Amino acid sequence: MPHVICVRPIHEAAIEKMRSTEGVTVEILMDISPESLARNLPRADALIVRTIRIDRPFLAHCTNLRLLARHGVGYDAVDVPALTERGIPLTITPEANAVSVAEHALMLMLACARQLSGYDSNLRQAKPVWGGQANLPTFDLAGKTVLVVGFGRIGTRVAKLCAAFGMKVLVRDPNIGKGSIRGLGFTPVDDVMEAAAEADIVTIHCPSDASTRHMVNAPFLARMKKGAVFINTARGTLVDEAALDAALRAGHLGAAGIDVFHDEPVETAIPLLTAPNLIFTPHVAASTAEGLARMAMDAAEACLACFDGTLDPDIVVNKEVLAGRN
Repeated sequence: MPHVICVRPIHEAAIEKMRSTEGVTVEILMDISPESLARNLPRADALIVRTIRIDRPFLAHCTNLRLLARHGVGYDAVDVPALTERGIPLTITPEANAVSVAEHALMLMLACARQLSGYDSNLRQAKPVWGGQANLPTFDLAGKTVLVVGFGRIGTRVAKLCAAFGMKVLVRDPNIGKGSIRGLGFTPVDDVMEAAAEADIVTIHCPSDASTRHMVNAPFLARMKKGAVFINTARGTLVDEAALDAALRAGHLGAAGIDVFHDEPVETAIPLLTAPNLIFTPHVAASTAEGLARMAMDAAEACLACFDGTLDPDIVVNKEVLAGRN
């Protein structure tokens, strides 16, 4: 009888879907102490995980594991080679959070463009200044140029939203054909540094791997237009936080909006949190009510598909383990 362990709660509808499937049992594991993991993980045929680190010591307890399902799309905290060595697929929920994250990126752009934090703070003072302020200049998105770096499920949606606001959209993604980008009405670019110098806003939507970590560094930020806005709702490891902090404090960047950090959760103070003209959220871009429900349901469906031999290769990160499975 396949047994699914959800490490911390997920949406009730997804739990009910699994429990209503004949022969499948489900457990919610709240205690993630080393003792609890050692005691409970051996019983799991499938695990649904959110933010917990999955390394070799963790996997050593998973003696019967057939699937690791990520409740989300990022897998920085997962030791994929260790899973692959054991023939265990890692699934993600690639479609579930795309709309939510794209909308969050637009929210951060608007908040930066309209100095939301500054005007909100002003109005809460005992004697607020009424009306526009010279030290809080704002601008329209319409007519501005945005560079979208990464043109996957989220990046494409961000590009469409920006276009709806009347922005000129530049796209950099070496994995997408230029014709496909042009066909959607956007402008492909070859040199991301040159494009960064042209853009009023840069927003990144790339996975984090050896080729992209710290892609936004001091030289990149220096090439950005003075007063430009930087947005990151992808992965914190894409950015050199010290360089971003320096660019904001020097006034080279006009503002930044970030939802992700290099090390998460942020448990000790980091300089970036006190940088001027920075709007930040604690990695919640995907966590709308709808987004959470979709991610949970997709993760649950991945578990059920694994059990009946119909796992969709498109949601599997380490596809090489699928040979001979379905």
